[in-house]
Amino acid sequence: MLKPGAAFITTFSRNILRTGIRSVSSLEMSRNPDPVADSVLPTQPKVDDARPDYPWKRAKKVACMLSFSGKDYYGMQRNPGDEIKTIEDELLAALNKSGQIDPTWETAPQKAFFVRASRTDKGVSAARMVVSLKMLQEADTIKKVNSFLPSDIRLQHIVRVTKNFNCQSQADARTYLYLTPTFSFSPVTDVVTEGWRCGPDTITNVNNVFKSFLGVHYYHNYTSGKLPMEPSSQRYIMEFEAGQPFEKMGMEWSVVKVKGQSFMLHQIRKMVGLGVAVARGHTSMETVKNAWGMERIDIPRAPGLGLMLDQIHYDRYNKKFAGDGMHEGLGWEGQFEAVEKFKEDFIFSDIIDTEVKEKSMLTWMGQVLPMHTFTPRHFESEVKESSPIRSAILKVSYDTERERKSIDVEEEGIKKARISGDEEDIIVQTRNGQKEVENVPA
Repeated sequence: MLKPGAAFITTFSRNILRTGIRSVSSLEMSRNPDPVADSVLPTQPKVDDARPDYPWKRAKKVACMLSFSGKDYYGMQRNPGDEIKTIEDELLAALNKSGQIDPTWETAPQKAFFVRASRTDKGVSAARMVVSLKMLQEADTIKKVNSFLPSDIRLQHIVRVTKNFNCQSQADARTYLYLTPTFSFSPVTDVVTEGWRCGPDTITNVNNVFKSFLGVHYYHNYTSGKLPMEPSSQRYIMEFEAGQPFEKMGMEWSVVKVKGQSFMLHQIRKMVGLGVAVARGHTSMETVKNAWGMERIDIPRAPGLGLMLDQIHYDRYNKKFAGDGMHEGLGWEGQFEAVEKFKEDFIFSDIIDTEVKEKSMLTWMGQVLPMHTFTPRHFESEVKESSPIRSAILKVSYDTERERKSIDVEEEGIKKARISGDEEDIIVQTRNGQKEVENVPA
């Protein structure tokens, strides 16, 4: 039996011997090369790719600012699998066709670290929407991309940003505009027509109401799915004011500006709706205060036609990186004239034309706003607020529909009698509920 020290020496000697044998074998193989291995095999001719490889090494993180009219689109965010038009679908397709992103990134934008700064609802427009992603940034990139975009979507500018930039999480605030006819500010006692005009104190009185929204409040009553005092329903409003009136297409208009840190679904439209209700005299300022409390209040939602995203603010990013010699600021001052022209030609003009034709604000003021009583009730209550005006409107609608059906039956009976070719007496149900005999000649 070997001692432990002797066993170690034996194992060590065996390993040295194996290493030497491997070295000798390698040397012999190098002196006697394999003729088969060294023979030159015919090479296959290379087939040119239909499309060159994407130069991904030159792709850099950028922020793109674009303007669009949302009239014909189902919002900003793409919906994979749904055959609906969205702004992102059009943008990604144009970036792919112009060769600015890898072809696979069009359907998988997460590979390009694609992020949108804000989502917009169906029909909502934007003057300065921002998206961030990795893509090429060449001298003619904007021109190339716009050549593949429809006329109601324009890529305005591209800015190189830091590699960890996220246009959504690093936004400090967002500014929305709401274009409305000024007759929405008229007193509830006035007879409202399209010829109504603001008085000398109208805009001042409206802005006094809007000022009450400034600061930090709980907006659980201004959206859906939020409970009272829920932290996620707290929002900070920085500006809320109506601009001076101007006339266009025979009507007077005002642009309402709302700037806040962030907004929830329907929040801005309900802020405008309640502000208008208070300014007109449908309710008092007490309702505004109660809406931030523990009770449920049904707040009217203003029409969505006039709403648009104006700008996304990056004050902290600009302060830290703008002017460092490598990065531009994200204020878009150089594109001001181009953006304003797009707003006038596509966004505002479309809103005004649609309002003149469809009268959405006038209809909302006459049919929707009077239904609300602004009565506070327990937040878990499923009972809707009682409204005599709503009951009256529903009754009128029901009677009108029943009357229309009665007239249709009457006309159908007369038509059948005339088709028969015989003169006969037809008993019809009249509007007052009595039966009359009508002689119908052949």
